[in-house]
Amino acid sequence: MIFSVKKASFSYKYDASVLKDISFSVESGQVLAVLGPNGAGKTTLLKCMMGLLSWNSGTSFIDETPISRIHYRDLWKKIAYVPQAKNSVFSYSTEEMVVMGRSAHIGAFRQPGPEDYECAGQAMEEVGITHLKDKSCSEMSGGELQMVLIARALAARPSMLVLDEPESNLDFKNQLIILETIECLARERRISCVFNTHYPAHALKTASHALILTRDGESIFGPVQEVVNEENMRRAFDVNVHINEVEIGRKSYISVLALSVADSA
Repeated sequence: MIFSVKKASFSYKYDASVLKDISFSVESGQVLAVLGPNGAGKTTLLKCMMGLLSWNSGTSFIDETPISRIHYRDLWKKIAYVPQAKNSVFSYSTEEMVVMGRSAHIGAFRQPGPEDYECAGQAMEEVGITHLKDKSCSEMSGGELQMVLIARALAARPSMLVLDEPESNLDFKNQLIILETIECLARERRISCVFNTHYPAHALKTASHALILTRDGESIFGPVQEVVNEENMRRAFDVNVHINEVEIGRKSYISVLALSVADSA
């Protein structure tokens, strides 16, 4: 599946420059990281690309078909959305929450059947949370709940995952678990993933492509190594950074060090 956005723009009534002339594409097995300063429209972009908000101009496509022409039930079989994990006020168990991901496959007024529970079980196993099957979501840590939300999305057996800041507010270990899960899904399941992040190093570690949004509504899209560079970081974030690659053992790691606030003059 190829998901693309072509020459799309969006603005709220009170702001004429949220997103301007956005174009990008994501193919099966690719990971796209969306970066930008606070207020640049990262979450708005995710909502527009999925049709939760309507572009003012331009269109989102799946295999060259505008998503507006795809029935909503068919659309949500192809795309699954993972919102930011926040403490749940509902006492659903993990299994109950994950089965909800099958809603696009379950007809109106129907209860989940054996196939739905089987898909939920496979999704929980895939992200390593089978041991949480009966735990209440209201009693979970942020990392546990984030994995439950990813499993819920995977239960729909989508072709693409869209994740809103999946590693925010998590400790180092849980951030790595989330990022490695995204990498594994793209590599082994050929699921394309789009996630927005505040961490340029996470984009360089995980993504094949990057889309940088600037405060003036402009965007930069391309292979992650070409897009996430010191010049573009300064342009988008008004921060001087140093990007360095180090070898530890037989592996290479990329760090992004913020040096100083850039001179805007």
